[in-house]
Amino acid sequence: MLSDIAALDRDDPLAPFRARFDLPPGVIYLDGNSLGALPRGVKARMADVVATQWGEGLIRSWNTHDWIDLPTRVGDRIARLIGAPPGTVTVADSTSINVFKALAAALRLRPGRKVIVSEVGNFPTDTYIAEGVAEMLGQGHQLRLVSADALSSAITGDVAVVLLTEVNYRTGARLDMRAVTAAAHSAGALIVWDLAHSAGALPVNLSEAGADFAVGCGYKYLNGGPGAPAFIYVAPKHLSKVRQPLTGWLGHAVPFSFAPDYVPAPGIAAMRVGTPPILSMSALDAALDAFEGVDLALVKRKADQLFELFTTAIAPLAPEVTVLTPTDPERRGTQASLRHADAYAVMQALIARGVIGDFREPDILRFGLTPLYLSFADVARAAEILGEVIATRAWDQPKFKARAKVV
Repeated sequence: MLSDIAALDRDDPLAPFRARFDLPPGVIYLDGNSLGALPRGVKARMADVVATQWGEGLIRSWNTHDWIDLPTRVGDRIARLIGAPPGTVTVADSTSINVFKALAAALRLRPGRKVIVSEVGNFPTDTYIAEGVAEMLGQGHQLRLVSADALSSAITGDVAVVLLTEVNYRTGARLDMRAVTAAAHSAGALIVWDLAHSAGALPVNLSEAGADFAVGCGYKYLNGGPGAPAFIYVAPKHLSKVRQPLTGWLGHAVPFSFAPDYVPAPGIAAMRVGTPPILSMSALDAALDAFEGVDLALVKRKADQLFELFTTAIAPLAPEVTVLTPTDPERRGTQASLRHADAYAVMQALIARGVIGDFREPDILRFGLTPLYLSFADVARAAEILGEVIATRAWDQPKFKARAKVV
């Protein structure tokens, strides 16, 4: 078994990319689905932005270092990772705010229709925002939540927008983007995809799928750092007519004219709102260097190998643990979610032993399988430690059951 794992690591075409990350010794990091590891280039980039661009250039750097167009430049880099053409993605705000903008803009394009469809168990911010938009509009909009299996039958002629996350944050289950998008369009509805657990983790092709809008996170698989700005995509066919509700000054056609009336900027720039956070956006820009030369098909293939290795190893070591994530590679993202009645305490015991994953209510152990910086040996060792923690009931201590503010 050990020789087989050594061979997998030796023959791994993605192994050299591990050197692009600054990983702490003694830690097996399986939580890149919540916060990506630190890419090595970020430290130097941040030092330059702080000391030189800000410290010496001061306000001149908006022009001399072209800070003002950083959202578009970084957006185009992300576009390559999600199958979107240049000029259709911008980096701005948070995922929650971008969901608000995309959903409100989509509803404007479908006047007369009052239903928003989403999945039961979708990430709460998406459904919270949908409820808030419906309430704010005061026009009788309603949110219809259905199971993943019932999506096609739920997208009927009264549906304006379908709002879905491609990879479920709890289970790791993956929806068929192309099929669901086609079902939405067949019913005359638009679709907004949340790529928080897809972008940078697996191949995504928004153009091929025909997606109308998409949003995504900068700090998970894209490794942009805690609180990194998010991104928003608008399909080319909608760019000329889309109107988003947060008509801030940097979404204006000529922001530095300081005109009294709002005129939307052409193209994706209309989805901008306020001044871009240059420090965090620069960190995200530098982090994206880690994806240069990366084939996301290879990333998904290795993630599937890691999943098989991890879940196969766990089965005899901890038979009371059940695998929640679909076993079919086409129906999952790049995480492994396991069920255990005392999942929170088990995870804290794991973290104490240097294996960092996370917990999701009510009983889910969640492990991000991020192939750019995880080896097969890492994952095999993590499975072994998890088995030890459960077999010895090492988790059954008060210190591991005390809930922290962030779980």
